[in-house]
Amino acid sequence: MAMDADAEIDHEGPVTPYRQLAEILRARIRRGDWAPGRPIASETRLVQEYGLARSTVRRAIAVLVEDGEVWTVQGRGTYVGQPPEELAAE
Repeated sequence: MAMDADAEIDHEGPVTPYRQLAEILRARIRRGDWAPGRPIASETRLVQEYGLARSTVRRAIAVLVEDGEVWTVQGRGTYVGQPPEELAAE
C-alpha cells in the first residue's frame, strides 16, 4: 500500500491508522523530507501533526524500524537509514 507523502489519515478506511502513518512516513523519507542519518520528526510532533495517539505513532515507527527504513536511539529520536556500525553492534 503506497501512500502519498501529503496524505491524511483515514480513520474510517480498511487500513489501520498506524499502517497508514508508516506508509506516509516512508513516502516522506523517499521524498527527501528527512536526509539519511538525520532525525525524522519527533513522536510529539507526529502526534500533533496527524492527530493520533502516541502509541499509534510508536507502532508506525516500529514498522519502519522492522523494515530497516529508520533506527531509534532511546531519548534521542528516530533516524533515517541504517544505524552507524558502532551503534548497530550494541
